[in-house]
Order: sequence, then structure tokens, then C-alpha cells
Amino acid sequence: MINLMLFLIAATVTFIFAPVAIAVTLGLARLFGLYTTVQEGTCHVYVLFGNVIGVISEPGLHFLPGRLGASAFVVRLLGERKVLDMRLNQRYLRSQPVNSEEGAPMGIGVWYEMAISDPVAYLFRNTDPEGSLAANVSNAVVRTLSNMPLAEMLENRHAMSQAVRAEVSPKSMEWGYRLGSVYVRKVHFRDAGMIRQIEAKVVNRLRQVTSAILQDGANQVSIITSTAERQAAIAFAQAQAIRPQILGKALNAINTDREVAEALFSILETQNLIEGGAKVTLIPRLNEPSLLPDLLAAAPPANHTAGSRSTG
Repeated sequence: MINLMLFLIAATVTFIFAPVAIAVTLGLARLFGLYTTVQEGTCHVYVLFGNVIGVISEPGLHFLPGRLGASAFVVRLLGERKVLDMRLNQRYLRSQPVNSEEGAPMGIGVWYEMAISDPVAYLFRNTDPEGSLAANVSNAVVRTLSNMPLAEMLENRHAMSQAVRAEVSPKSMEWGYRLGSVYVRKVHFRDAGMIRQIEAKVVNRLRQVTSAILQDGANQVSIITSTAERQAAIAFAQAQAIRPQILGKALNAINTDREVAEALFSILETQNLIEGGAKVTLIPRLNEPSLLPDLLAAAPPANHTAGSRSTG
């Protein structure tokens, strides 16, 4: 029973204090320069008494005495370890002032990439390599893109980007910086009065184009309308011209039968009389009996007043 309790106590102490002991041991090992861990995209530069004694850029676990020699045991105590970020960085310079060939004040926005290519040169050849590179890019934009024709400045951004990159790259390599892609992102006017004038011209041009489109549409509608009216007038005139011919042929066909012709003309005459709304007086033929008996028979009876007598 006692042995079991001692085993449990030892296991508990080991479980609690073993991670702490391992962490302390690894920390002391790193402090005295036994090993180091380099993360992905970083670089370790070891400096002792002002001299660079080692540069480690490969990611992973490294045994420092094998890389730095005996200096590895004192470099963390008497020297310095600098950790550099080797990943690609980006920056954007806004509205760099240039003038076109026509004298227009323009602003150019430049976007560029940069990364550390030489850690030692980056640390010791320039106190501010990022600021120096930005100034170099700005100066290159002014030198290479000034006095360009305005049309080329507004259209040929790819050629402008290549010109700026070719101007900056050699100088940046001396400072341990590798310049990546350069892209002229924005070209704009810097003078507010010129911008307002251009806007006014654009608005006026849009109004002219809109008016021209409306007038052209109205002209097209007028042409279509007049063409349709002309074609309709021609068709009506043709119909009016052939109407007598058609009627003549029909009447000739009807006159071939005398009875049909007399019946048709009688109907047409009667129809015209009815539609005209005129008063018609019917007169009998000479061989008909006198009208007087018929008129007397058709007259309404006269009203006679008869007196009634009462007998008592």
C-alpha cells in the first residue's frame, strides 16, 4: 500500500513538474546558444562586438555551435540577434507631382513590391532602407515620367511602370532591398480649376450628344411617318382611280340581265331616298281609280256632339 502511494505521488509530481522542467531547460539552452528555431519567412542575423558572425535564413531547428562555433555560447549574452521579415511587402505612393508635355499638373499614384534580398546590407548600409526606397521610387517617377505627352500619360501605364522599375532597381539592390513589381495605378489632374473645366466640357459634350441623339430620333420618326403617309396616299389614289373601272365592270355584268338591273337600281334609288330623309308624295298612275274615295276612307271619323235627352 505504501509503495502504491509513493508511486502515485511520484507520477503526480512528474506530470506537473516535467513540462516546467522541459521548458526551463529549453529556455536555458536557447539562452546559452545551444540551438535556435527559425520560422518560415524570417532570417536570423547574429552580431557580436559589431561584427556579423552568422546569418541563418533556412527555416527549421538549428544547432548554433555547429553554425557559429564557440561564439554561439556568448552571442545571446554579449551580442545581439536580429530577426528580419523576409516576406514580400507592398507600398503605395499617392499623387506624385509631375507635369505633362503640355504643362498640365498631373498626379501619379505608384504601387510597388519590395523584399529583403541581403540581410547584412539591409541592416548596416542604410539606416532607413524602406524610406530611402520610397524616396527613390518617388524621384524615379518624377525623373522618368515628367514632360510626357498627356495622351501617353493617361493611356500607356504599362510602359510607365517598366520605366520606373528600370530606374529604381539598381540602386535598391545596394541597400539589400529587392524591388518587385511596379505599377502606375492612378493618373489624375492636380489643379482643381482644370478639373472643373474638364467636367464642364464633358457635361456640355454629353448634352450635345444627347441633343443630337434626340434630334436624330425625331428625324427618323418624321421620315418614317412621311414615308408611311406617302405610301398610304399612293394606295388611296390608286384605289380611287380603279374604283370606276371596278364599278363599271360590275354594272356591265349586271346589265346583262335586264330584270336584275331594274331591281338593283330600284333598290338603290329607294335606299337613297330613305337615307336622304326627304318627304315623298305618292301619285297614282292615270289608269288607277280616283284617289278621292281612298283619301276619304283613310280620313279619321269626325267628332259629332250628340245631345242626350232624359225622360222622366
